[in-house]
Amino acid sequence: MRQRLSETLQAAAADALEQRVKPVEALAGDAEQVAAACHAMAIRFHRGGKLVCFGSGGPSTDAQHIAVEFVHPVIVGKRALPAISLTGDVATLTSIASREGYAEVYAHQLRYLAAPEDIALGVSVDGNDPAVLRGLEAAAELGMLTIALVGGDGGGTAGSAAVHHALVARSDDPLVVKEVHVTAYHVLWELVHVLFEQPGVLDPEVIR
Repeated sequence: MRQRLSETLQAAAADALEQRVKPVEALAGDAEQVAAACHAMAIRFHRGGKLVCFGSGGPSTDAQHIAVEFVHPVIVGKRALPAISLTGDVATLTSIASREGYAEVYAHQLRYLAAPEDIALGVSVDGNDPAVLRGLEAAAELGMLTIALVGGDGGGTAGSAAVHHALVARSDDPLVVKEVHVTAYHVLWELVHVLFEQPGVLDPEVIR
């Protein structure tokens, strides 16, 4: 009995881990896209822009996590960079939702809190969150750099012309998507700092 239980658990563990390996490998296969997103973010930061993050449900906490990573790096000596999350102000969120509809909760805030030199980063488990997509569309209209972290096949967000860089966690399991997104935004943070640590790389004559 114990042996059968042990074998069952081992098989389940192997399957659970395999489900996580493939999406990360797929993200690694998109290294060129990840690098391009990081470079574009670094340019915006270098020019005085800030990062504006948002997402609904579970991704709302990712948005706050991302903002903290940039504003208060856990690695001592790393440069703090300006970032905010649009998900923490319940009064603002519910006020916009009650008057304009939930789909406008991020778009409305972006129109009044963001600037053209900023970066918009939207997080969606399946890429079909209307509020995240509308936020990214509003950001693009302002002239902001737009980045989406999405799951599944990317949904409507990954295919939107308003999204400059879509990083997809290719899994239908929301837990796996969450885990891959955590890896993805830690990589974004790390590579932005790599670029800042290379003297001259972000000078106008280099990035023009």
